Amino acid sequence: MYILTNAIKNLTRNTGRNVLAAAVIFAVIAAAVAALIIYNTAGGVIADYKTRFGSQVVISVDIDKYVGSNPPRGGQSAMALPQVTAAQSISFADSNYIREYTMRVSKDVTGDDLKAIDEGSGGVFPMGGNTLGDFMLTNNFDDFESGMRYIKDGGPIMNSGECLISEEFADLNGLKTGDKIELFGSMSNAEDGTKRTATYSLTVAGIFYDFTDEYPGMRMPLSNKRNEILVSTETLTSSMLEGESGLAVSAVFYLKDPQMLADFEAEIRGKGLSDYMAVRTDEAGYNRIVAPVEGLMGFTLTFLIIILALGAAIIALLCSIAIRERKYEIGVLRAMGMKKKRVALGLWAELIMISCLCLCFGIAAGTLAAEPIGNTLLAEQTKAAQTPDVPRGPINLNNPRGTEADAIPPLEQLDIRVGTPVIMQIIGMTVCLVSFAGFVSIGKITKYEPIKILSERN
Repeated sequence: MYILTNAIKNLTRNTGRNVLAAAVIFAVIAAAVAALIIYNTAGGVIADYKTRFGSQVVISVDIDKYVGSNPPRGGQSAMALPQVTAAQSISFADSNYIREYTMRVSKDVTGDDLKAIDEGSGGVFPMGGNTLGDFMLTNNFDDFESGMRYIKDGGPIMNSGECLISEEFADLNGLKTGDKIELFGSMSNAEDGTKRTATYSLTVAGIFYDFTDEYPGMRMPLSNKRNEILVSTETLTSSMLEGESGLAVSAVFYLKDPQMLADFEAEIRGKGLSDYMAVRTDEAGYNRIVAPVEGLMGFTLTFLIIILALGAAIIALLCSIAIRERKYEIGVLRAMGMKKKRVALGLWAELIMISCLCLCFGIAAGTLAAEPIGNTLLAEQTKAAQTPDVPRGPINLNNPRGTEADAIPPLEQLDIRVGTPVIMQIIGMTVCLVSFAGFVSIGKITKYEPIKILSERN
């Protein structure tokens, strides 16, 4: 108990010296807090983007390889390029290397007893010798997630063969939940060139309000969002026989681990993927977003190490000077019979008390400074990582809208969060730093015998 009370009294006896030590400890803690917060935040961003984009697979045409083997001819269009068929996309998803995937499937259809909204406004649209239907079967439920569509009557799709229709489509055709509709779509077999008509017998499970743009594309019944009929993926794919084509499929695959890319590529090559198709992870999108953050993370780690090393040296020097001035006090305590360990413990307790006061203010100051400093450094790293020349790469036909990372702009600011783990790291780091610096200096003075210390005083 005496050690603790004596340490508290010494804080007020040596005010000037303790204030100087507190100022240095505060500066080190504040700088270390800012650096550690930025480092941990950057690490969290990198981990998140690695999970989201690092394992995304892009299957695209290797245009250089294709053109090298198939020189372009007059009138040749993009339709001549190799494509990933619907059947291939479905088979690629059935892989042990895939963690998850998103697959958008659609099919143009017609209905003998059904009217399309704005029917006749755009007429039929011939494509490749076929005539597109008036309605679009699709498994795209994104508009429900964004709130642009919500169910008015009925409920969601629970089974294969059920569908959702818009309120306008239901009113035009006098439909209600529970009614059955029959739709037809053309399927073709690439091997023998035969065609057949696939029939979709559907039950209306729900009717939804639709607040989306009525014509996001060409003005024709097929592109009218009110003419979309939503069904499950199983309903769409069950109509297609082996070797047939006719479904439009856009798929994005995510590997369990980026290191599985070579094995996954070998598997889908065996399933019929063309040699002219390139298989890669989304390195460009990943690097565009993560590279500046990785640079920031490396910079802050270096800064943190320098701050800790420099802070430890300065604190050790101040402690050494302070303890040398207190040699006589230490000699008296040792002459009274106090052991070296208890003397060292008292001096260490003084440093810990000063550090505890500095921790409160240092954490607050470092937290406030972390966000503006981090965002400024991030802006510099982003500017340095930008390259004006974009090399020509494979053409992505499997996902023409680009990868998920392509749709996200580079990170412009960090979302600074100070959680319990960060605070515990800061406290642990401060205790270790002060203890190391203190014991280095304390160890020297406790080597002297009390008689020698008192004789030098005399």
